[in-house]
Parts: sequence; C-alpha cells; structure tokens
Amino acid sequence: MKVIVVGSGGREHAIAWKLSESSLVEKVVCVPGNGGTAMERKCVNVNPENCPYLEGATGAEAFVKIAQKEGCTLAVIGPEDPLSDGVADAFWQAGIKAVGPKKAAAQLEASKDLSKIFMKKYGVACAQSETFTNKDDAIAYIEKKGAPIVVKADGLAAGKGVVVAKTLEDAKKAVFDLMEDGKVGDAGKKLVIEDYLRGVEISVLAAVSVTKENPEAACIVPFIPARDHKRLNDGATGPNTGGMGAVAPVPDVTEAQMAAFRETILEPTLKGMIAEGFDYRGFIFFGLMLTENGPKCLEYNVRLGDPETQAVLPMMDSDFASLCSAITDGSLKDFALKWKDGFCVAPVAVSGGYPGAYKKGMQITLDYKAVSDSGAKVFIAGAIINRRSNSHTAAAEHLAFMDNDSPEMHMLITNGGRVLACSAHDSSFESAWKKAYDALTKISFKGMFYRKDIGLPGAAESN
Repeated sequence: MKVIVVGSGGREHAIAWKLSESSLVEKVVCVPGNGGTAMERKCVNVNPENCPYLEGATGAEAFVKIAQKEGCTLAVIGPEDPLSDGVADAFWQAGIKAVGPKKAAAQLEASKDLSKIFMKKYGVACAQSETFTNKDDAIAYIEKKGAPIVVKADGLAAGKGVVVAKTLEDAKKAVFDLMEDGKVGDAGKKLVIEDYLRGVEISVLAAVSVTKENPEAACIVPFIPARDHKRLNDGATGPNTGGMGAVAPVPDVTEAQMAAFRETILEPTLKGMIAEGFDYRGFIFFGLMLTENGPKCLEYNVRLGDPETQAVLPMMDSDFASLCSAITDGSLKDFALKWKDGFCVAPVAVSGGYPGAYKKGMQITLDYKAVSDSGAKVFIAGAIINRRSNSHTAAAEHLAFMDNDSPEMHMLITNGGRVLACSAHDSSFESAWKKAYDALTKISFKGMFYRKDIGLPGAAESN
C-alpha cells in the first residue's frame, strides 16, 4: 500500500519511519515532511506549495488531492490542527481510510472546555474546574480558590496556552495575558481554570477504534507509558518547552497505577466516545498526573505525542501499518500489540535561545554512520535539506548520498526550535541512555543545546 503522512515534525518522521519498516508499505508520502523524512527509505516529501496540479487547493482539499495523485489508500494525520479542521472527514469522503478522529471527536483537544465537559459527564478522573468568558469573573474565581492554580486557554495554542500559576499574581497575570492581551489569539477568549494537582506527570498514548455503526467493536488499546520532560534545563528547571526529551516505558510507574488509569480514565473515556456517537479511528494521548489519590487526566490530545512518539514507536514490536489498518477496519480488539523488552531514551536537541527567539539556517553536521553504529536513531523535527529542487528528486538523491557516505549528507540546516531527537533502545535504561547520549556527541550545529538528564532521577517535573 501507499500511505500519506500529514505533518512536518519529529512525530511525523517517527511515524513515516515506522511505516517504512512494514512489508505491507510500498511508499510513504510525507506532506510536507522535513529533512529527515526526505532521507528515509520508501519515503518522499511533497510540498503543497510546489504542486501545480493542486490549482489553488489548500488545507484538507490539498491533502486529499495529493493522496489521490500519489495513489495512497491510507492516511495517517500527525498534528492536531488539521484534525480539528476535519481533514479525516475529507479523506473518508474521498474513499481514503484515515488514521485520525473526525472533526467532532477532535474537539476533545481543540476545546479545553468541551474536553472538561466530556470528562465530567462520563466520570473521567480529573481536576475540578470552571470555565470563564469574562475576565472579572475569572479573577474573582482565582481569588476565591487561591494559588497554586492552573489557567488554560480553551483553544489550540501550540503548547503556549497553559499556565501553572504558583501565586495569585501569576494567575491574574495569566488571565490578563490570555484574555486581554491576546497572547494566544482567539484561543484565549475562553479560559478553563482548574485545581492544581500534586504528583508527577506521565503520558499514555493509545490506539482508538470507535464508530457509531459498530459499537461492539469499539476499544482503546493503551501503549506503554512514557514521560516527556517539558522544562528547558536539567533538574526540571527553566521555562516550559514543547518537550526536551522522552523515555519509555517509565521505570517508576506501577502496574497498580496503570490498572487505576484503565478503570478511572480509559474506560470512562471509551464509554463517552461510544455514547457521543464519535467516529474516532486514530490515536489518543492521555496526559496524566499521578497523585496520591490515583491518576487524574490533565488533558486529551487527539494524536500521538511529540516527543513521546520518538521514544514509544521504537519500542513497538508489531507492524505499525497493520495496526493502522486494524484501527480503520474495526479489528483493533483482535490485534496482538507487542512491545520489545527494555527501554528507549530520546533526548531532544534544540536551537540556541529556544523556547524564545532563535536563529534558523544553521548547518547540521551529522555523522550518520557513527550514530547508526552507536545503536541510535535520529528523528528530525525542525530541519530541512538546504537544496532548491523538486522534493521527490531531492529525497532520492539525498538517500544515495547517504549510502555513498558523501559530504552531501551534511546538507541539513535548522528550521525550528526543536531540531531533532536522538532515540536509542536497549535492554536496560542505563545502556539505552548511554547509547542516546553517545550518539548526540556525533551531531552538532551552532547553538545546539540539550538536557543531560532525560529519564534520570530528579529529571521529571513534580508538583
């Protein structure tokens, strides 16, 4: 089969790589992809901006036309924005099976308010919260509740819409920044203010297959737990980022905690999806806080996490394309999902200045052979190939350069804040950690920065 992967980040690189490993997959079309997907076996990048046959089509219409032109029969949608805009609906309407929830179900991430209404309605364990559209009412509620407290923009805000306020002053400032100053645009016109939970965070990604037509086949199959590290600096200090690295599975998570998660969060979520008549065939991300009163759901993401995907997919011992097919055809309940023994560690290298202002266009020196020999895998996020040419040709040529160990293999340049993840698997956490960090020493670019403690004791942020 031929598969279209929508997105351009590290998550999409990991998805495309995992699909390319399947004997069922002939070609992976990455739209628009990045410098890493361009170099993967079986993968090709297609930039909608360079497709004359689109004739002005944009958004979901453009993705569908590219899939049809390339002969793709399956779509895997990576980011949340196209999902909330209904791209999965468009693929299904065009006769292309899509891994990703339809628009109505995607609102579980697109609106924090709707998500909390859903959780409360179906008894999902979560923090108490209230929703506000008036600044003065929000401030009055904060003064009544006290600090610490959590202020969240209702809409999609690219990870910039959540403030964990330790003081009343910080909480009030968050309300002003989001509602009055428009820090995240329209996403902050409505706020969800919720109780501060004490504990440590983990992420549980899962496969979902729910349709109104076949409720008896509905299921959510959780993956191994993972942990993202959001703070910029070692010891979980510094500003929040989109993720400085991940580890999977999480050594300190117990089976009792996972059992409680399934009972109090996963099962009520599935019940709610069925009751609401959602068409949800894709992946879900449960952001969890492990408290002394059991796990609580912080948020849903209606897709795989980033950078958690770069740590979780290398641990998967099942055919990923077959899993995607089971999700779309309603046979997920019968799918035997298997995992490798051991651990995967995936530290992220970022541009200097991130998460603030940073420069782009820094040349990346990456010794692919040395990285491969170290037992690691590089997943590119914010980097592109520094070449002006047709993306199909560039992908094929660059793969040849890599095989021939040519200097041209150093043509990647930075194009984002989070540039790449270096992922390594081994039988023990210690050996996986050493592999990942040894591999990072084979990579360099001006301003490159990364945490030195991903997965180590004290690295996880706790409340």
